[in-house]
Amino acid sequence: MAKPRITRDGVAALFGELTDQQMFDILDSGASQEDLEMAAAYIAQEDDATGARAPLVGAAAEVYEIVARDEEHPEEEHAP
Repeated sequence: MAKPRITRDGVAALFGELTDQQMFDILDSGASQEDLEMAAAYIAQEDDATGARAPLVGAAAEVYEIVARDEEHPEEEHAP
């Protein structure tokens, strides 16, 4: 049974506003809805002081990297 395709609306519901490139990369990643939810949960727990999280792997890790890359260097988006 083929896994359901993720949609632009589904990605936006979990991650909010993303660049067009981030959205394209996530939709093109082959990630499942479960992968998206794992990445979103991981991002939500980043402020957790315990640091007791298992590392993400596979498509969930790829989605995390796509979402996190512009958050790490927001000044680049507005550079002249």
